[in-house]
Amino acid sequence: MSNLTEQKCEACRVGAPIATAEEKETYLSIIPKWMLITEDGMEKLQRDFSFKNFKEALDFTNKIGMIAEDEGHHPDITTRYGSVSVVWYTHKINGLHLNDFIMAAKTDQIP
Repeated sequence: MSNLTEQKCEACRVGAPIATAEEKETYLSIIPKWMLITEDGMEKLQRDFSFKNFKEALDFTNKIGMIAEDEGHHPDITTRYGSVSVVWYTHKINGLHLNDFIMAAKTDQIP
């Protein structure tokens, strides 16, 4: 399970299992720059990225969008001058699923 980037997101349904504490610990060791946050009563993955200017931040945002569309799994993204905040979680289960960790790892690979 060490290479999350080689996995594909699976279609998630209401009632799909939320990642266990052990799974979260394992996955977070693979993507150590991501933080677990709790927002609106559910756990989410968040990471902030820094850039030189708005154009670089927007280019990065668009790359995330293309990957998200390819995988059918979409984050919350906030784009500002010089920074992008990305939050992954699974709306249908109100928490974290393997898909979120896969997408966080894929986000880390964006040039």
